[in-house]
Amino acid sequence: MSDSITVIQVGLGALGRRLTPFLLERPSLQLVGAVDPHPDLAGRDLGEVAGLGRHLGLEIVPDLWEPFSAGQVDVALQTTVSSLSAAALQIQDLLHCGAHVVSSCEELSYPWQTEPYLAAEIDRQARAAGRAVLGVGVNPGFLMDFLPLALTAICRQVRKVTVLRYQDARARRLPFQRKIGAGLSPEQFDARKADGSLRHVGLIESMHMIASRLGWTLDRTQDTVEPIIAEQRVASDDITVEPGQAAGVRQLGLGFVSGEEKIRLDFRASLGEPDVQDTVIIDGDPPLRFTVPDGVNGDIATCALLTNAIPSIIDAEPGLRTMADLPPITWSAE
Repeated sequence: MSDSITVIQVGLGALGRRLTPFLLERPSLQLVGAVDPHPDLAGRDLGEVAGLGRHLGLEIVPDLWEPFSAGQVDVALQTTVSSLSAAALQIQDLLHCGAHVVSSCEELSYPWQTEPYLAAEIDRQARAAGRAVLGVGVNPGFLMDFLPLALTAICRQVRKVTVLRYQDARARRLPFQRKIGAGLSPEQFDARKADGSLRHVGLIESMHMIASRLGWTLDRTQDTVEPIIAEQRVASDDITVEPGQAAGVRQLGLGFVSGEEKIRLDFRASLGEPDVQDTVIIDGDPPLRFTVPDGVNGDIATCALLTNAIPSIIDAEPGLRTMADLPPITWSAE
């Protein structure tokens, strides 16, 4: 179709593979390329790798530049890493190729305080290229930052924001289950916590996004990580957790203004979590409590957000953008 938006995928790990069918079912999008340098993926058909049961005639290529040689690419969807320092060079290369970028990189969701140099450089290069960059996902990017911000629109006054995200990780993909430490001994959990490889990435970014839009200046943030220890045997399709092992993680993010706790983000993800919910609590006028009783499936929601953000990023002002400064992203039948 002449007015379709041309899209490429960059990164075909577990999330990228789940994303492919979301893109294919949208009439206004034309998937024209896929990039992943992993030797087990390069040269294979995207439809096969994504588990579609059919070939799409799109070969996964290792070279980032190759899809651009065949014609215009409007938007690149990057689903690679959580670290902005690891993702930044590739984002800049995509901008130089002429594409808008929508990324699942958690640290890109609101990097102005946590990675100010990289944020400024990506913003500068995006403006120079006349393109926009957005970091988005279910969390960070929506449930624990944008959603509470949207709910404050009906408040006369806001005194504190609390968000609870409690997930049964059995419904999530295997990399997520590993990321939260499921199946580790307490000693293994502590070792991975100490080296920084075991934590939910994004609570600090979410707190800064909330504070920035509400006019609060955070003088201190706190981000603590603790294991959720299994009391009985629990299993997913891929991991079995015995009593005494870590079933997952509890992470608590606190934001303080003038010594007062103004933001509390309580994140729990474990195999067999008994109290699954997504809840936003606004201490304000009026007070608000919004709950999704069975929680939101993070993998589905992240793929939907990445897909639904594409038309918005096309229309956005050039530069590094966040969910807090884009027009509302919605689903569309087109």
